[in-house]
Amino acid sequence: MLALLKSPLSPLSLCLVSLLFLSCAHYPPGVEHVRGVSPSPSVPWTPSPREGKPVKTRLAVPIEEARAKFAGLALSDAVDIALRNNPATRVAWADARAAAANYGSSRGAWYPTLSGIGTLSRSKSLTSLAGSDSLARQPVGPVTNYAAGANLSYLLFDFGGRSALIEQSRQALLAADWTHNAVIQNVVLQTETSFFTYAGTKSMLEAAQASLSEADLSQKAAEEKYKVGLATKADVLQAKTAYSEAKLSVQSAEGDVRTARGALAVAMGYPANIPYDFVIVLPDFPGAGLSQTVDELIDEALASRPDLQAARALARQSNAGVKLAWSRRLPSISAGGSATRAWIRDVPGYRDTYAGTLSLQVPLFSGFSRRFDLFKAKSQAESAREEVRGVEQAVIFQVFSAHSDFLVADERVRTTEDLLTSARESEEVALGRYKEGVGSIIELLSAQQALALARAEYIDARLGWFVALAQLAHDVGILGPHGENPLKPGAFVPR
Repeated sequence: MLALLKSPLSPLSLCLVSLLFLSCAHYPPGVEHVRGVSPSPSVPWTPSPREGKPVKTRLAVPIEEARAKFAGLALSDAVDIALRNNPATRVAWADARAAAANYGSSRGAWYPTLSGIGTLSRSKSLTSLAGSDSLARQPVGPVTNYAAGANLSYLLFDFGGRSALIEQSRQALLAADWTHNAVIQNVVLQTETSFFTYAGTKSMLEAAQASLSEADLSQKAAEEKYKVGLATKADVLQAKTAYSEAKLSVQSAEGDVRTARGALAVAMGYPANIPYDFVIVLPDFPGAGLSQTVDELIDEALASRPDLQAARALARQSNAGVKLAWSRRLPSISAGGSATRAWIRDVPGYRDTYAGTLSLQVPLFSGFSRRFDLFKAKSQAESAREEVRGVEQAVIFQVFSAHSDFLVADERVRTTEDLLTSARESEEVALGRYKEGVGSIIELLSAQQALALARAEYIDARLGWFVALAQLAHDVGILGPHGENPLKPGAFVPR
C-alpha cells in the first residue's frame, strides 16, 4: 500500500488522494466557520459574529457638518443637503456614470482590435526505431519553443449594425441622464413637502397650545362663576371636557411634529431618529397667484419633464434595436492580419510568419432565431412608442390636476384669512358675554372650537399653498435644484 502511494504515476494512488480530498469537503459549504444553511426548514440560520455585525453607512454630508444649519434651516439649505446626501440622487448619478462608461465602451467598435500573443512550449516525443521491437522507443527532445506575435482585426461593413449598437448605448446614456434629473426633482419635491409639512405641524402644535390656553381660561371662568352661583355644575363639566379635548389635540400635534421631523430628516438623507431638532425659517408669502394658463404650463411640461425625455430616449434606443436586429440578418465584411516570430532553443535564427485575411460572413440559417429577434425588436419599439404616448398623457393630466389644486389652494388662503378674523372676533365676543353673565358656556365653547378650527385651516392653507406650488413646478418639470420655484410671480418665462 505504501509503495502504491509513493509511486507518482500510479492510478490507484491518484484515486486514493482524490477520495481523501472529497472526504474533507462538506455539503453544503460553511460560511465564516458556521453552517452555510440551517440544518432544517424549521430552524433559522445563525450567522457568524462577523456577518451579524451592523455596518454603519457613510453619509455624504455628515451630521456634524450640517448641524449648524439646523438651528435656522431655510428651504435652500434643506434642499442642498438632500441633493448631496439623499441615497436616491447618488444612485441615479452612479447609474448615469455607468451608462456613460458603457457608451464609451460601445464606441470602441469603431476601432480595430489589436492583441498581442506570446507562447512558450516544451515538448518531448518518443519515436519507434525502424525494425526493432514495438516496445522499444527512443526519446527525442525535449524541445523548447518561443513565439511572439500580434493579431489585428477590424469590422469593415455590417449594414449599420455597429452604428445601431452605439446608438443604443448613447440613448441609454441620455435616458439615464434624464432619469437622474427626474430623481433630483423628486428629491427636491420630497424635501420641500417635508419641510413645509414639518413647519405646518409645528404651527398646528402652537395653535393647539393656544386653544388649550383658551380652554383653560374658559374652565377657570366657569369655576369662578360656579363658586358665586352664576353658573351651573354642567357649565363646569362642559368646560373641563373642552379642556381635555384641547389637551388631546396638543398631544396629537406633538406626535405629528415628531413624525414630520423624522420625515424631513429622511428626505435630507439622515436617519429619522437623529437627536436634533430643526428650527424652520419659512420664506415670505408672495400673496399672488399664477399668471400662466394651464395650456402654457402643459406645453412647458411636454418640453421640460425629465421623465418624459427619458421615455423618449428609451424609445429611440428601441428603434436602434430594430436596426441592429435587421443588420444581423445581413452579411458582414471583416479584415484581419497577424504577424508571428518563433524561436527554437539552442537553434540559431528564427521564423517569421505573416498572414492577412478578408472575410465575408453570410448568415444562412440559425433556426429562424434572427427572424424572431427582428420581430421582437419591432414589438419592443412599438411598445416604447406607446409608452411615450402614455407618459405624455400622464404628464398632461398631472399638470392639469396640479394647476387645479393650486387654484384651490390660492383661494383657500384668502378665505381662511377671513375665517380666522371672524372666528377670533366671535370668540372674543363670546368670552366677554360669558364673563358678564349674558352668554352661555355652550356659546363660548362653540366659538372657541370654531377659532381652533379656523387656526388649523389658516395654517394648512398657507403652507399648502407652498406645497401646491412646488407640486405644480415639479409636474411641469421646472422645479429648481436649489428649491427655487420659477412659477413665482414674475419668474416664469414660457418656451
